[in-house]
Amino acid sequence: MIKMFTDAATKGNPGPTGLGILIIRDGQQEQLTSQLPCASNHQGEFAAAQFGFDYLVKHHFNNEPILFYTDSRLLSDSIGKAYSKHYQEQLSQLLNSIDQLGTVVTQWVPESQNHGAHHLANQALHQLERH
Repeated sequence: MIKMFTDAATKGNPGPTGLGILIIRDGQQEQLTSQLPCASNHQGEFAAAQFGFDYLVKHHFNNEPILFYTDSRLLSDSIGKAYSKHYQEQLSQLLNSIDQLGTVVTQWVPESQNHGAHHLANQALHQLERH
């Protein structure tokens, strides 16, 4: 079983955005980061999830159940309903990636339970700000 946590950190809204992805499999952690030069926080949350699911697809984790955790209610609700009023294009891309994997269970968690991904997103944001 794979656990994946994602988060985005944005300075300004919109503004520079750091993405953090924490993947836990067999007790091992994979820490991924990326950046967007300018995005809203919601766009960042979708982008972080997309980055994480693309990584899982690319590394052929399609036969393992995946527990996906996000502290974005908008993201978790959108995935659950397969609908987003303002982010349908990003959601469609995300659902396409999710469909390439096996069982994926999405769960909203409070920010206090998403420290790993939150820390990685902030690290990515700070790196972006220094350049």
